[in-house]
Amino acid sequence: MTVPLHQILQPADWVPARGYSNGVVARGRTVFLGGQIGWNGSQVFETDDFIGQVRQALENIVTLLKEAGAGPEHVVRLTWFITDKQAYATRLRELGEAYRSVMGRNFPPMSVVQVTALIEDEAKVEIEATAVLPD
Repeated sequence: MTVPLHQILQPADWVPARGYSNGVVARGRTVFLGGQIGWNGSQVFETDDFIGQVRQALENIVTLLKEAGAGPEHVVRLTWFITDKQAYATRLRELGEAYRSVMGRNFPPMSVVQVTALIEDEAKVEIEATAVLPD
């Protein structure tokens, strides 16, 4: 059994969150990533599919984390900005599969906010990440 890098906050009398955690305690070097959208490193959208853009945004996060010597297991916070709540809600199974294939089984605290638009017209999702590398 592997020891978690960070302490997940789960009050004993709360129902566990599904697909995220309510809080985390972490110590170490902090990495802040700007919002990543569903385009590749050349700033080209390869798909207009919501799940495809989520996968690409998460892959962009992992690529940036590698630059800091980190991985998805170090992420302690994600904030999602989505343009279509229905696309999110009706495709949760696919969303979970895409998330786990890129991020593994790390489920940090997350917030999801529906917005009317993102700066890039083709973008359907933008995800900010914070990671902590242990001392």
